[in-house]
Amino acid sequence: MPWTRLIRFVSNSGITTFGDPCIEKGEDLLRLLDKKELYARRLEGNDPFELTSTNEKVRVERLLGILTPEDVPIIKCIGLNYVKHITELGRKPPPYPSMFMKPSPAISDFNSDIIVPSIAQHKNLDYEGELAVVIGKTGKNITSEKALSYIAGYASSNDVSERKWQRDPLYAGSVPQWSFGKSFDTFAPIGPMIVSPSILGAAGNLDLRTFVNGQLRQGTNTKDLLFGAVELVCFLSQGSTLQKGTVIMTGTPGGVVLGMEKPVWLGEGDVVEVSIEGLGSCVNRVVYER
Repeated sequence: MPWTRLIRFVSNSGITTFGDPCIEKGEDLLRLLDKKELYARRLEGNDPFELTSTNEKVRVERLLGILTPEDVPIIKCIGLNYVKHITELGRKPPPYPSMFMKPSPAISDFNSDIIVPSIAQHKNLDYEGELAVVIGKTGKNITSEKALSYIAGYASSNDVSERKWQRDPLYAGSVPQWSFGKSFDTFAPIGPMIVSPSILGAAGNLDLRTFVNGQLRQGTNTKDLLFGAVELVCFLSQGSTLQKGTVIMTGTPGGVVLGMEKPVWLGEGDVVEVSIEGLGSCVNRVVYER
């Protein structure tokens, strides 16, 4: 990839484009944007995975979502993947990753609203702060030695979940089903940027925090992942083509509403922030569809 960090933005001249932000660390992104001091080296092209370098440096006027549903063929999600969280639940670590999927229209911007459809309103809405792995080129039966070369980069993400449709027998049946209650449009915010393995390697030591209305709900480090980025790319590509643009949500730590003694589910107007060291934050407000 011709970039180390990737953003999509509107320049001060009104052009929508991709670029590599001129920052030293991920936490500088929004700080410099707010001061109107964020610049980027513009990249040529419309496909985030097929861009070419330019020597043009432009000022970023407004950040846009880094990926659109058209960029993402599928979202592959991993459940029960933080060791401490598994222990807290009194469960045994699974021998292999446990996967479910979200469709591409679930992808939404890092700062857009989470639009809750009528079928999921006034039920058990939950957050799941997660490290996302973005696949940069198509592959199959990928080895651990080559896995990082298939990863375009990493991003902050939120696996928004409606628990009644996931677990309540009156909605999900006798066997919990993962996908329906997690697959509504806008239920996979991601961004604001993608950061390359050339900076983060396998992303195995990043602090992750989730806030609801400013209150810390989740706090962990990706070194606690049972199956890291390399293992997941290898496993998910065995016998199945892992397509360019696929987003892998790597699982969430403890601290979700589902695990609380007295659950306080997300409601309309609540703001959820998922912040990962070096990757920036997804900040999304819950809005009921009318």
